[in-house]
Amino acid sequence: MINLKTLSKSELVQYVISWKQPTYRASQIWAWVYQKNVTDVDLMTNLPTQLRQKLKSEVWISQANLKTQSESKSDQSTKFLLEVANSESVEAVLMPDGNRNTICLSSQVGCAMNCAFCATGQMGFFRNLPVDGIIDQFLAIKKQFLTTQITNVVFMGMGEPLANYQQVVSAVRILTDPDGIGMSPKRITISTVGLVPRIYQLAREGLGCKLALSLNGTNDKIRAKLMPINHSYPIDQLLSALRSWVEITQTPATIEYVLIKGINDSLTEAEDLCRLLKGLRCKINLIPFNPISGSDLRRPEVSQIEDFRDILTQHHRVAPIRYSKGRDIAAACGQLRTVYEKTGKRLSPNPQKA
Repeated sequence: MINLKTLSKSELVQYVISWKQPTYRASQIWAWVYQKNVTDVDLMTNLPTQLRQKLKSEVWISQANLKTQSESKSDQSTKFLLEVANSESVEAVLMPDGNRNTICLSSQVGCAMNCAFCATGQMGFFRNLPVDGIIDQFLAIKKQFLTTQITNVVFMGMGEPLANYQQVVSAVRILTDPDGIGMSPKRITISTVGLVPRIYQLAREGLGCKLALSLNGTNDKIRAKLMPINHSYPIDQLLSALRSWVEITQTPATIEYVLIKGINDSLTEAEDLCRLLKGLRCKINLIPFNPISGSDLRRPEVSQIEDFRDILTQHHRVAPIRYSKGRDIAAACGQLRTVYEKTGKRLSPNPQKA
């Protein structure tokens, strides 16, 4: 039997044709699975009995298993540890912010990028998530918060999305399919540490989504210290790819810049960042470092963070300060899974919300 959530829309159509059913049945099945979040074929009441029997005999429909969740007292974000494809444990976060409700999805189990500021990198890399393992995170959170409208999705959880390129692209297509979840692609952001060939490929993919680059340094020496991937794709190559992205997609990029005390937070660095990004259509998110276990890295003082921001705004750059959501619930990528596996205990689980 095949997991229906591993099929693309066109593949499902071919199955429906092979079952001697009209092609519109594929859209009906798709809507049951992704709009109504149904995993029981018997509940798909607008399908003929014969088709339902065929589905039950040839496919199954996965769903995530909630292992633990924890809600932040400071900003109402909720972090989930979910068991998805092949019994893998991954993290996802629901982040409310005014009228926006953003889900942060994981694309891999662990991560091979080994960034110095990231808890997931300390875990090492286990494997890529299949498309169902990605989408089931979204659907599990949606099921928990039935009355909450999910407005945005960011691929900024565990893993490097562009290192699991095809599965992430497939997930975006499911998220934006009008017969399914139906999100606007403009409300989906894919983050990357800077896999240059994949940035060029994504620009030509025609997804219509946004791209966020984790930069974190204004020269190769500093960036390579924080992000080993810089040895393969130095900053000049990275920015060339990013400029190409903006030109092809006609979409401004987002620059993520994690501020770390004594490493990349000087006012000289702020000036260098402005020069580096000159002429590039982009927004700069300044992210004060979120301390992680076993790391000597530290967050700058608030005054230093604000002075850094002020330099950027003086150069007419949009540069909001983005504090990590859920800092009181181990919400840095990888931390909830690490704590759960070490203790085997739930972290302040909340009752299901309707």
